[in-house]
Amino acid sequence: MNIRFAGIITRHGSSRVRKIGVELADWLRKRGVQSRLDHIEAGMDMLVILGGDGTLLHVAARAAELDVPVVGINLGHLGFLTEIAAEEMEQALETILAGEIHIERRMMLKASLIRKEGTVTEPMFGLNEVVVVKGSVERVLQLCCWADEEYIATYKADGLIISTPTGSTAYNLSAGGPIIQAEVNSLLVTPICPFMLESRPVLLSPNVRLTAQLADVANGVKVMVDGKLGWTLEKTDGLRVEAADKPLLLISSPHKGYFAILRNKLNWGGRTTDVPLPPELSG
Repeated sequence: MNIRFAGIITRHGSSRVRKIGVELADWLRKRGVQSRLDHIEAGMDMLVILGGDGTLLHVAARAAELDVPVVGINLGHLGFLTEIAAEEMEQALETILAGEIHIERRMMLKASLIRKEGTVTEPMFGLNEVVVVKGSVERVLQLCCWADEEYIATYKADGLIISTPTGSTAYNLSAGGPIIQAEVNSLLVTPICPFMLESRPVLLSPNVRLTAQLADVANGVKVMVDGKLGWTLEKTDGLRVEAADKPLLLISSPHKGYFAILRNKLNWGGRTTDVPLPPELSG
């Protein structure tokens, strides 16, 4: 992969990160790479994200639309998607410029609302999840769900999360949903604080179109896409969620495995050190 034109996206409102972005643009120029700060356009060979996961989520839909590979430099807090640490930035970028690059195709979600009169809203796209959340603490939501035209269940819960494998380590995980390895394309449906204990997460094919509709009148129900407000859901509306046509092209480190990142970022499994597979068990 020949990198000649890059975009640099900095965390909004941070003068410190903006300064790092300006310095990075100069660093790239000295290596023959043109760049633009806080801008995405067709024809870019790479997009460098300076910030945290929120910064990456903010531009994921546009980067996926334009087929621009994204690499995340963690200048935030957790940095699960922006997996490269600040002190590793120059070394990691040198490796990428040398052509040693590993790109993961991360599934995106496409969400839209079908109104009573049959009109369909402009879609919204998300890398992590689409969430239906109630607007009142007094009562649980009742949401009918279908996989294509097959009825799944009517969930009685505080809300519903439809997530990608990438989003399985976000809100879904906090709600008790499973972790899905990033390469396993699927739709994960997880109720939030379900009224009935038998309401468990469901893993669906990535080819399925999921539809959800309120089974009863509820006020102030919101649909959120990667933390951004999408729509207010009325009883006569149908929420449609499916895999987007284009994935996010995420540049990842070939030296950091998926589960190593889980252990280091989330303390998953209670330990951060690696345990090699015994030679007699390999092969």
